[in-house]
Amino acid sequence: MDLRSAGIFCDVVACRSFSKGAEMHEVSQSSASQVVHQLEKQLGTKLIDRSKRPFELTAAGEVYYEGCRELLADYRKIEDRLQRVHNRVAGHVRIAAIYSVGLLQMNDYVRRYQKLYPDVELQLEYLHPDEVYSRIIHDETDLGLVSFPRDGGELSSIAWQEQPMVLVVPPEHRLAGGGSVAVEEIDGEQFVGFTDDLTIQKRMDRWLKQAHVTVDMVHQFDNIENIKRAVEIGSGISLLPLPTVRRETELGSLCAIELETVSWYRPLGIVHRRHKTFRTAVAKFVELLQDDSARESTSSETQSAAHRRETVHNSSRVLEPVSSVKRKKKKVRPATSGSSSNNR
Repeated sequence: MDLRSAGIFCDVVACRSFSKGAEMHEVSQSSASQVVHQLEKQLGTKLIDRSKRPFELTAAGEVYYEGCRELLADYRKIEDRLQRVHNRVAGHVRIAAIYSVGLLQMNDYVRRYQKLYPDVELQLEYLHPDEVYSRIIHDETDLGLVSFPRDGGELSSIAWQEQPMVLVVPPEHRLAGGGSVAVEEIDGEQFVGFTDDLTIQKRMDRWLKQAHVTVDMVHQFDNIENIKRAVEIGSGISLLPLPTVRRETELGSLCAIELETVSWYRPLGIVHRRHKTFRTAVAKFVELLQDDSARESTSSETQSAAHRRETVHNSSRVLEPVSSVKRKKKKVRPATSGSSSNNR
């Protein structure tokens, strides 16, 4: 069996898309389609029912898909053992992340990892949280990077970051001048939030209700990038994790303000299948994330003692359960095309 063809077939099925599966292997969509066609010809049976949208696996396709996944997993384990003989890190790492982890931050992790381990093929996809969990459960990705991570059943979570939530306003906003503000100051403000299906919005609803604060929800998006753009043009204010707005605050297009009297944090976790042993290349990626998180946490504790009113840094505090926000009105605008559902 041609392992490359098996890999393309598995990724086409996992992505439910010929174009996305092809992109993961840096081939054209027509090439990926041809690979699947050749497999069907060799096996003498249809693997994919293309008459349905999205396509579905045939009964034979299900059997072949499961077999190929097991074969590729065993091959990667053998490859990993051979590399360890020579103290070499190589192989294949698949990461599925929510968009709100931060595109710039993740690109930095990828660059650093590839510099440290140039022989590893690293695949990073940005997906809706539900799709991240589905990929993990079906062993179609090695690690999932999510907020408010689940831990139980088939899933296990490794703590990664506790990101402070900050008030985000445009530079000309009345609250932009101060170092910090009481949460009551945002009562009645026009607000740009996440769509209601995302955990982060549900948590913000509870936080605001607990604080007896009502906001005027004018827009909702499924990703942080669109929320930031809406705040920049003055549509309203928002609450976002501090690391996701650092670039904008440095450029001066947004102001991040610490909230007084409350401690709201967004936890990020590294999710994987329970009882699954990490290959060396996967374990090294986890180490990179955790080492970076530890350094950032230490820096935060040092700086916050001297500059608490100027900026907010990561902390190890645990989120307290709180209880849902009443809104004056809501206008939902769907995310623009090309920005996939992103995060919790």
